[in-house]
Amino acid sequence: MPLKLTVNNVVTTVDVPPDTPLLWVLRDVLNFKGTKYGCGMGVCGACTVLLGGQAVRSCMTHVSAAAGEPITTIEGLSPDGLHPVQVAWEAVDVPQCGYCQAGQIMSAAALLQHTPHPTDAEIDTAMSGNLCRCGTYPRIRQAIHEAAAAGAPARAK
Repeated sequence: MPLKLTVNNVVTTVDVPPDTPLLWVLRDVLNFKGTKYGCGMGVCGACTVLLGGQAVRSCMTHVSAAAGEPITTIEGLSPDGLHPVQVAWEAVDVPQCGYCQAGQIMSAAALLQHTPHPTDAEIDTAMSGNLCRCGTYPRIRQAIHEAAAAGAPARAK
């Protein structure tokens, strides 16, 4: 049975089994390659997308659970790459290898959407599900503070 999805503000229909992980629909069916496969168990956060404004692990979310909710991938966060989190990420030079960064950015955007001026403790809690093998956590925290100061949008697009 086809499922209607709204991905990055575009309505589309996919014909996949309802228990297909959202990650594979985004990457393999809809060609949104920015969402990364990391662990496949919802532990690393590389596959984080926004579902109804909440950060979710797309590798553990069935596509049927995403139907009817707006889905935002890293490609849809900002059409020009100028979302305050993306700008701060670049300004602080957060990425090292870069593999986890799309998931990190999406979690940070979700945090700022709900907590516009987070404390260090709130950042640490919100970002605890995103692993960075390169250890860029201090730069991640700094970039989130800079994005908050720049006025990250109250609602992700």
